[in-house]
Amino acid sequence: MNLLIALMVGTLFGASAFLMLDRELKGVCMGVFMLGHGANLAILAVSGSPAGKLPPVLSHGVDIHTFVDPLPQALILTAIVIGFAIQAFLLTMIVITWRRNQTLSLAMLATEEDAH
Repeated sequence: MNLLIALMVGTLFGASAFLMLDRELKGVCMGVFMLGHGANLAILAVSGSPAGKLPPVLSHGVDIHTFVDPLPQALILTAIVIGFAIQAFLLTMIVITWRRNQTLSLAMLATEEDAH
């Protein structure tokens, strides 16, 4: 199972790097999205399995080593919220770029900047 998750994380990171090196803004945007998902999966994989552990509700006579660590869950939830904000910002910037230039090609945008 850990090998499968490691392969998934590696695939997501590799695909995101490939997409972020694309010459189109659509590919860059998709690469950023996939990078966020890969990072969340990596945090989840490193946090360990919650199988057989209890929710972190303190009570008398319970060993604290049987609790699930809530920190990775909080980190992933925060990363998801920040990821949604970044995705919304990137999509907004892509729409603005399309409306102004009628292209999403980075090469075309660079030549238009040089012409001005």
